[in-house]
Amino acid sequence: MKLNLNNANLILTAGLPGQLPGIMRDEIPQVAMCGRSNVGKSSLINKLLNRKKLARVSAEPGKTVTVNCYDVDSSLYLVDLPGYGYAKRSFSERDKWKKLIDKYFACAGQRLYLQLVDLKVGLTKDDEAMISFLTSMEMPFAVVCTKADKLNKTNKAKNLEAIRKNPLIPEDAEVIAFSSQTGEGAEEVWKIINEFCDFVNGKDVLPQNDEIQSQN
Repeated sequence: MKLNLNNANLILTAGLPGQLPGIMRDEIPQVAMCGRSNVGKSSLINKLLNRKKLARVSAEPGKTVTVNCYDVDSSLYLVDLPGYGYAKRSFSERDKWKKLIDKYFACAGQRLYLQLVDLKVGLTKDDEAMISFLTSMEMPFAVVCTKADKLNKTNKAKNLEAIRKNPLIPEDAEVIAFSSQTGEGAEEVWKIINEFCDFVNGKDVLPQNDEIQSQN
């Protein structure tokens, strides 16, 4: 049975490490979005679920320091991790972010990570540090290059190729151009999520709606 995207809800907003373990011990596969502040994690979740405002998009980069978990049809968790690399955060805010993220990574669970990168900006040092961490810990991940609609065809292809050729990204890692405005790449992201869930528990999690890519 395919996913019913209408049955998707926010079930956890955790600002403290102690709020995480209950749901993180769940056997439901998790797909976690990681990336710098304002890269488009919430927008990706909204597009994947064909929603406008289920995942709240912060008006201020770096403002949100919580782990937000969305239950999709009791078959999949989409997890929005707080963004990194926001320079104006205070020391206490950065320390809070680190403790929360460290706890999430330490919790057990079947996880796929979607590493989001702004296609116009390219890989930042913070992005490279996160990719190095995911690789060193042998965590499965794919790279989703957001805001693809902000570039013309030539520059998009050039920037995408530069990211693909970065030596920190394994050759077998998927690198996808994505736009929350046009829906480009949404179908490819769902295919990766489905392959992961099929590997974990043999369950098909492709949405019932076959028009993901064309929805705005």
